[in-house]
Amino acid sequence: MGSADSKLNFRKAVIQLTTKTQPVEATDDAFWDQFWADTATSVQDVFALVPAAEIRAVREESPSNLATLCYKAVEKLVQGAESGCHTEKERQIVLNCCRLLTRILPYIFEDPDWRGFFWSTVPGAGRGGGDEEDENARPLAESLLLAVADLLFCPDFTVQSHRRSTVDTAEDIHSIDSCEYIWEAGVGFAHSPQPNYIHDLNRTELLKLLLTCFSEAMYLPPSSESSNANPWVQFFCSAENRHALPLFTSLLNVVCAYDPVGYGIPYNHLLFSDYREPLVEEAAQVLIVTLDYDSSTSSSPTVDGTTTGTAMDDVDDFQFILKGVARLLSNPLVQTYLPNSAKKIQFHQELLVLFWKLCDFNKKFLFFVLKSSDVLDILVPILYFLNDARADQSRVGLMHIGVFILLLLSGERNFGVRLNKPYSVRVPMDIPVFTGTHADLLIIVFHKIITSGHQRLQPLFDCLLTIVVNVSPYLKSLSMVAANKLLHLLEAFSTTWFLFSAVQNHHLVFFLLEVFNNIIQYQFDGNSNLVYAVIRKRNVFHQLANLPTDSQSIQKGLQRKKKTPEPISRTNSQDGVSMEGSRPAAPAEPGTLKTSLVATPGIDKLTEKSQVSEDGTMRSLEPEPSQLPPEGTPPSAVSDGEPWSGKLDEDTALKQNRLNDKEASHPRRDRRRLSSASSSGQWAPTPDWVMSWKSKLPLQTIMRLLQVLVPQVEKICIDKGLTDESEILKFLQHGTLVGLLPVPHPILIRKYQANSGTAMWFRTYMWGVIYLRNVDPPIWYDTDVKLFEIQRV
Repeated sequence: MGSADSKLNFRKAVIQLTTKTQPVEATDDAFWDQFWADTATSVQDVFALVPAAEIRAVREESPSNLATLCYKAVEKLVQGAESGCHTEKERQIVLNCCRLLTRILPYIFEDPDWRGFFWSTVPGAGRGGGDEEDENARPLAESLLLAVADLLFCPDFTVQSHRRSTVDTAEDIHSIDSCEYIWEAGVGFAHSPQPNYIHDLNRTELLKLLLTCFSEAMYLPPSSESSNANPWVQFFCSAENRHALPLFTSLLNVVCAYDPVGYGIPYNHLLFSDYREPLVEEAAQVLIVTLDYDSSTSSSPTVDGTTTGTAMDDVDDFQFILKGVARLLSNPLVQTYLPNSAKKIQFHQELLVLFWKLCDFNKKFLFFVLKSSDVLDILVPILYFLNDARADQSRVGLMHIGVFILLLLSGERNFGVRLNKPYSVRVPMDIPVFTGTHADLLIIVFHKIITSGHQRLQPLFDCLLTIVVNVSPYLKSLSMVAANKLLHLLEAFSTTWFLFSAVQNHHLVFFLLEVFNNIIQYQFDGNSNLVYAVIRKRNVFHQLANLPTDSQSIQKGLQRKKKTPEPISRTNSQDGVSMEGSRPAAPAEPGTLKTSLVATPGIDKLTEKSQVSEDGTMRSLEPEPSQLPPEGTPPSAVSDGEPWSGKLDEDTALKQNRLNDKEASHPRRDRRRLSSASSSGQWAPTPDWVMSWKSKLPLQTIMRLLQVLVPQVEKICIDKGLTDESEILKFLQHGTLVGLLPVPHPILIRKYQANSGTAMWFRTYMWGVIYLRNVDPPIWYDTDVKLFEIQRV
């Protein structure tokens, strides 16, 4: 039968289903078979021929017919899995049912009354025999998931058969050990099967259905309850599914072994179509979703291979994963300076979530990453993405995950030490050209994000500076460009307008002073550039020390904003030539879709302070219960107040105030004030408040340094008539402050700590990415998702 005929027949069946008001018996095979037996429709056809309105109409008007359709489709998948799909006809039926369920499931999930349907057992749905009563006890969801798992290791359908003879002794699907059928060499599997285009297509369709099953999470509003576990994911990853570990390994290996360049030959993808890419994308998405549930309640082998001793516990495995992820993350960068040489991948956000999950779940993997300088092959692409996405509000989520990964890594001493490696790769980035280390690159990119990023990035400033604080005690020699950037930030953050306009803005000054103190006390010898920059900008430190605290000055400081529209100007930041081939970060194209994100916890909730002792070990510091965390950290979220770049639109201000000031009754009035509200109503800076933190500013070390060095530098300039930086730098290089500085303070590291707020943020972000990336077919488009809002930029 021609494809046009089969489409017509399929469409007729759909129309019959929507027009029948009487329930159709489950035994009426002639009717139900029209949906899958004689048709050859692609998944795109199914989406076109089964309109959303008709699915909803059947759901409302003839619910029993929709229930029967779902049940019969699952039954066909179960039969296919049992028989092993040996004939072309059986495979066609399985794929058709798979496509149909992918189309229908989101409409089951969007209706709270239907959500439990797949978890019920279908009465009287025995498979013909009377002795199968116990089979009936399995909920439909479990039968569906187990059938899909079996079908993913089905010889000659999704995996290469190991049988050589063509005799009818086909492999029994129940006796095969799926560990021998892992899809790709890598973790726990050395043999690389022959690539097979058809198998890859079939796997992709089954994984699409699996992802759709897991997507029930999209239809529940965000909540930080960990009881909000996803029953589909939990069952699939449980010991009930004998294929859980081989499938997890297969997905991981398929992703990490993928080479979008086309087997190492540039431009090869222009000659051969890459049928692997859709499978790799689908695999990455299923992986991150199965890794997203409360690991404390599960002993699943998929979450942390270290529990089973088989998966991901070996240095070679770690090397394979790290190399694979780093290679794929670098792919878009290679693209910018060898245009079109390789296929440009689009799934870097999924890769970042995957990398995050692996580091977060498997501490051995995290330490392996930090032990080798390969961690820099992850750092450079992340900095590239952060710099490239900073002006695009549709990529705020990407900015957050990049920063979270760097925050996690920066909690370990090794990361700071690695940053001293010279940076010579020269990825084309829109930042000033400099000669220096990876630490310089990090600081220069962070400066660019803070001074020219999208206004919605302000909640990330604390995170960005915390990362710099964490690595600062280990930075052996900053370049002049990076040193100037740090002082430029201090200058911007210590203007009176900025300090007085929101309750937590002074924290940014505390972070920067901590950076300078760490470098001066622990790495003075190699850092003459930074010391010189501090001397040149000494007035900034004097102004901070003499910050006025009386009411009149505070009011005057707040007025100052109106005269100077932008405290950070582009001109004074010594931005020389940008790197070759770079393009400035562009805002989102109008009409771009984006999904909303939940607010991230403040830095005090995100991190836990640890002190590094002499021998390099860390002990965590418990804040004393009687007092607030140091520096008078407010309990409020980090994102309140108005961004200081003077670019905040009314709508954002309103949203931010609503988010953070649940108790404030007049959001409009709040917006006009430059300060955030506390639970008592309006917040406004008071002399007592300014005094409370001004007295704690850690300025002693820097003031002592200025006291000793400024007269010496001035004397040299007068004696030698010097205006030449290099002479002064030479003097500073040989200078020493031994015995002149206060006793070094202990190094404080703020280590990332998981909490329910970040877990919820990751879930929302991850599903938002998956929603936006699945447009062909548009699995969730126009369904009533509750986890996030879809907005047009």
